[in-house]
Amino acid sequence: MYKICMLISRWMAVIVLLMAAAALLLPDVVGVIKTSWVPWLLGMVMFGMGMALKVDDFRVVFLRPKDVVIGCLAQFMVMPLLAWLLAKVFALPAELAVGVILVGCCPGGTSSNVITFLAGGDLALSIGMTCVSTILAPIVTPLLTWLLAGTYVDVDVWSMFMSIVQVIVLPIVLGLLVKHFFTLPEGLVKNVLPAFSTIAITLIVGAVVSANADKLLASGLLVIAVVILHNLLGYLLGWLTAIMLRLSRPKCTAISVEVGMQNSGLACSLAQQHFQTMAMATVPGAIFSVWHNISGALYARLLRSWNHE
Repeated sequence: MYKICMLISRWMAVIVLLMAAAALLLPDVVGVIKTSWVPWLLGMVMFGMGMALKVDDFRVVFLRPKDVVIGCLAQFMVMPLLAWLLAKVFALPAELAVGVILVGCCPGGTSSNVITFLAGGDLALSIGMTCVSTILAPIVTPLLTWLLAGTYVDVDVWSMFMSIVQVIVLPIVLGLLVKHFFTLPEGLVKNVLPAFSTIAITLIVGAVVSANADKLLASGLLVIAVVILHNLLGYLLGWLTAIMLRLSRPKCTAISVEVGMQNSGLACSLAQQHFQTMAMATVPGAIFSVWHNISGALYARLLRSWNHE
């Protein structure tokens, strides 16, 4: 079983890509995965994250607060502003603009930790940034969304805050409690939980893409181009920010990856719950979920070869 789980985790990008393709070409078949499942699926991913966290993962926040603060500031400044700017430059329709901005305002995704590890970056810093940005998300994400997307749609900050608490914070806390009170096999944490998260993320992508297949095909090239630019520029600006502050190469790697990779599953969930009149708002998050796993794997290979020169 552990070998199967390792294969699922290793081929995450391919699995997610295949699901997206199937959802686009066979929306009626994949549509059995309902969008109403998205918050629950995301909660399962966050529960797994809570069970995988260790005390040492938080220690970096106190031992190296400067690095974590720099990374989180870059996270919540670069991606939201990039999203807003791209929405303006490409004159995106309101539905897509809100979706792109929502992705930009979300915290870093858990897959960024895997990519940082594969790239030879500072894994402790990456995990610390993910933890802190996730903890800050219930406050920062709704406020940034209101500030940047408020011209497109009314944003209920309090309702969005409660949603993030329910699908992010509570599952993580529950996972931490389960790990604290029960002894978990090491193989479960290292192999089963990542595979479990991969399956949940794949189902989220399938649900969102199949529900919006027609609209995605109609405006696909534009939104795909914006999502790709958002992700790649996030990597670049994250790296440049760390370089300008004269951080080491492993730290630059961690910050670059953490900034460029978002919790796009959260963006899908929030769009589905709070912008129901804007069906296309869920699409950028779904595309980002597919693309950043592909780009992250390629970026990790590039950075690893560079970091070991």
